[in-house]
Amino acid sequence: MTTRPPLENERNQEATVYIGNLDEEVTDRIIWELMIQAGPVINVFLPKDRITQRHQGYGFCEFQAEQDADYASNVMNQIRLYGKPIRVNKASANRQRSLEVGAEIFIGNLDAMVDEPTLTDTFARFGTILGGQAKIARDDNGQSKGYGFISFDSFESSDAAIEAMNGQFLMNRECTVNYAFKKDGKGERHGDEAERLLAQQAKKNNYSLQPPIAGVAPTAPRVMMAPGL
Repeated sequence: MTTRPPLENERNQEATVYIGNLDEEVTDRIIWELMIQAGPVINVFLPKDRITQRHQGYGFCEFQAEQDADYASNVMNQIRLYGKPIRVNKASANRQRSLEVGAEIFIGNLDAMVDEPTLTDTFARFGTILGGQAKIARDDNGQSKGYGFISFDSFESSDAAIEAMNGQFLMNRECTVNYAFKKDGKGERHGDEAERLLAQQAKKNNYSLQPPIAGVAPTAPRVMMAPGL
């Protein structure tokens, strides 16, 4: 079983699936045994925290054939592992959705106990999160700096998240939620009219920011869940 980090130019994105919302008990081997039921697997990689050496709630699985990745993204999405529905979609679809145009929010005043999976699960109900995972700023020791970022695939989702979550409590602290500052250093925030217009144009030009259709399986699925998964 190969679990080393594959280099970008080594990985066939069309034959690779992203796997998110993983319970901390899930291991590389469990993902391998699950995904091999969709087709021959080349590589499984769950990025680990460099301090705790625990995975960060997501990972990647590369298959030998592109059609196996398509099949896995259809039949494995929302399967429960350790009580949590996992998210499975083509990695190439994530790359296409990375053409996002600014639906990025900033979440501040986070409790130190809030981690990436918790933040992701809290905000995932508002829409699809690009990359499948929230990002929390951390210091050199891996400790949270008290703020994080989430990029949605639409302004409808980011607007809803800001309206619903700004001023709400996460763990024991009242979080602040607003559009993130742009990275050009001019002090402007995302979510302006220009970005919204670009988002509309992107959709008209078939730069789809929507996730693959989930849960669509053949009449006789070939997935057999292993005992205990």
